[in-house]
Amino acid sequence: MELFVQATVNGVITAGLYALIAYGVLILLGILNIVNFAHGEFVMLGAYLAYWAFTATGIDPLIMALPVAIGMFLFGAAIYQFGVRPVLNEPAVNQLALTYGISLTLQNLALIFWHSDLRSINVPYADISVKLGIVNVGLMRLAAFLIACVAIGALQAVTYYTRIGKALQAVSQNKTASALIGINVNFIHLTTFGIAAAVAGIAGTVVSVLMYTYPFVGVPLVLKAFTIVILGGLGSVLGTLLASLVLGLSESYVGTFVPDGSGWSEGVTFLLIIIALLVRPQGMFGVRDHG
Repeated sequence: MELFVQATVNGVITAGLYALIAYGVLILLGILNIVNFAHGEFVMLGAYLAYWAFTATGIDPLIMALPVAIGMFLFGAAIYQFGVRPVLNEPAVNQLALTYGISLTLQNLALIFWHSDLRSINVPYADISVKLGIVNVGLMRLAAFLIACVAIGALQAVTYYTRIGKALQAVSQNKTASALIGINVNFIHLTTFGIAAAVAGIAGTVVSVLMYTYPFVGVPLVLKAFTIVILGGLGSVLGTLLASLVLGLSESYVGTFVPDGSGWSEGVTFLLIIIALLVRPQGMFGVRDHG
């Protein structure tokens, strides 16, 4: 029972990171109706920003989450303005080709500048654990989980309780009607892409302390994010959170209780995609039609 509870706690903490990454994918699908294959590379860049900031200043990467988010917001806005915007009304295959090209470009630039070395961050509290009932949780993992929760909560608050958030909701429901009532749809699109990049940057700071930072760290993470969005249902934040929990717990249980589970746990992602598409292709909470 103690091992089961420990595996559950580990799965929940992992789910926090997955939900944060998937949230960025979700808002791009919901508002711009675009699949961004480069979202994982945005996470990778956020991790490198946190790593180099820590190397240069010694400041805790989790404290750098907000500055990294601001930097990634500006980067994402630039990518949208000069790359994504011209193809936004083109066929979906053009959009996919563009974002995939951006993904490959960022990966190769990272290889050129930083090579393929695995880089890790050792914060002073890395070996400190907190006793929660019958389980122990690393303080670093707990702090990273809380950062993810705060970021998601803040984004939800902005979406539902601010003017820009209401404009985001309006554009996600009907772009034409939003333009007719005076909403600058292009500005909302640019802001949305910037926000998605900022979310990826925050996720990158979490990745920098929980995992190794290297040019391809975003590839498996973005695949898991797509899995979560498919499983939860396009347009459903609640579905995304629950699907993140399902994936995080599934990986943790397989890694803990299945022989050689650390290798099998990565296959859980694709197994869940297959099950979701066969059993409930619209996701747990359905698919919203974006007009």
